[in-house]
Amino acid sequence: MFKDVLIVCHANVCRSPTAEQLFRARLRERAPARKSAFHSAGLRAREGADMDPVMQRLLAERGVAVGEHHARRLTGKLVRNADLVLVTERQQVWAVERMEPSARGKVYALGEWENSDVADPYGLDEVAYRDSIELMDRLVKGWLNRIC
Repeated sequence: MFKDVLIVCHANVCRSPTAEQLFRARLRERAPARKSAFHSAGLRAREGADMDPVMQRLLAERGVAVGEHHARRLTGKLVRNADLVLVTERQQVWAVERMEPSARGKVYALGEWENSDVADPYGLDEVAYRDSIELMDRLVKGWLNRIC
């Protein structure tokens, strides 16, 4: 079991904090006694930005409580401290490994098992958000099947 999982997207206001919250909620459902830390960051995050309100609402509809979230920019230290780094788009694997070369071998796409990317719904219509959260929920469950 991985103790520290870091989820990365572009801005850390939509996809990565959503996946972070889904990991926490689904792990609590599956194995309440298991202790793992889930964090998120963005490659180009604006420090302190709030989570997208549409995604917060969609998480709440799924019964996933969202605590306070403030975007943070990805750093080498965050990557080094993580046991597993999951990115929302396959091209971001390269960006993370370029930032922190020691991360090779622990950075994977969230959609690794389906050979898919999680498209960024930010600023699009609600259908795009719903498609995104459906995909992330399925991918999170798939990862938990493999790492728990």
